[in-house]
Amino acid sequence: MQKFRHTTVTAVVIANMIGTGVFTSLGFQLADIRSGFALLALWVIGGVIALCGAMTYAELGAAMPRSGGEYNFLARIYHPVAGFVSGWVSATIGFAGPTALAALTFAAYLTSALETEYSPAAEKAVAVALVVLLTLVHASNRQRSGGLQAFFTVLKVLAIIGFSVTALLIVDAPQAVDFLPSSGDAAVMSSASYAVALIYVSYAYTGWNAATYLSGELENPQRYLPRILFLGTAVVTVLYVLLNYVFLRVAPMDAMVGQIEVGFVAAEFAFGEIGGRLAGIALALLLISTVSAMTIAGPRVLQIIGEDFAPLRKLSVTNMDGLPYIAITAQSVLAIAFIISSNFESILVFAGFTLALNSFVTVAGVFVMRWRFPSLPRPYRTFAYPLTPLVYLVLMGATLGFVLANRPTEGLFGLGIIASGVLFYCLASKHK
Repeated sequence: MQKFRHTTVTAVVIANMIGTGVFTSLGFQLADIRSGFALLALWVIGGVIALCGAMTYAELGAAMPRSGGEYNFLARIYHPVAGFVSGWVSATIGFAGPTALAALTFAAYLTSALETEYSPAAEKAVAVALVVLLTLVHASNRQRSGGLQAFFTVLKVLAIIGFSVTALLIVDAPQAVDFLPSSGDAAVMSSASYAVALIYVSYAYTGWNAATYLSGELENPQRYLPRILFLGTAVVTVLYVLLNYVFLRVAPMDAMVGQIEVGFVAAEFAFGEIGGRLAGIALALLLISTVSAMTIAGPRVLQIIGEDFAPLRKLSVTNMDGLPYIAITAQSVLAIAFIISSNFESILVFAGFTLALNSFVTVAGVFVMRWRFPSLPRPYRTFAYPLTPLVYLVLMGATLGFVLANRPTEGLFGLGIIASGVLFYCLASKHK
């Protein structure tokens, strides 16, 4: 079977991460936080958490190089039920939900930039059309799928850098935002609202683990997986801090509060109405690679579950080029269902909480793996172990606790999805 090149998988990681979160989160964060230093610190902290997680996942992925991500890791480290529940979360929320949000954000940016009268039905129709188109591409053949992904990812990185530099140079009157720490920042950064804002950021960084979903289809995963995870996450961290600095520098905070398309708002203040609309169209096009990357990575979890559980065997069926076209179609159908019935902000918190919990348990698994399987070959060992995974677990554990205490509806709904996965495992395992 033909394999994905490491450059393609790196593109998947970067494109998976840069999407809905960074182009929408600031509008929600500004409702409670008005410190430039505290806001940028969110993205730096999020980057540190993601890098610590990526370096830990690199050890897990190099030691257990099978596609499926957390499903593969947790089933082997803890118990098959842990892996199944993780796969269940990925299948129902982890990729279908973010795919829907990215497609909706694409539609929101595009319709705003084209001065189209706001119509929820029209935006959802545009989002559905994008998902259907990309499903057809990624279910066809590997060359077309990988080529499209690499092209849009390079375009995305170049466009973000170009947008940021041009906006800073052209803006007539930069905003008077203080990015140095002040006396009130400590109170802000220890508040519950800051923890919820960090969940938005955590959601924006979701996707740093995308390479582990394609391990079995990657050339020489033991060699390339660690560098893919680290490089992809590091590049995105720099771009996120730069992009949010630009948003805060060129547009008033009051103009962005509660806005989903904050990039379009910032572009209008930087380039004027016409230039802003052109920039808005460009930002909309960047989100194509996000939907595309999730349509590549997510179905691999469904494929591996289908290989392991007879009632779901259809999900493992591939075409002549080895692509799991049934799993790709199934995830896209679920994403379309989210698009039709979604509430944007609630899904953002709910999906962010659930995915962060999934990654939390997986990062903790590196300690269990070293204890249970001391002789397992490890082509890569986590940098600065055990400090790296501990930093991730402490920061993410505190964030999850704050969110569960202050946004219990979304948190409990996420726990309910996990419980339903356990129930479904009990049914499916009878026919394993």
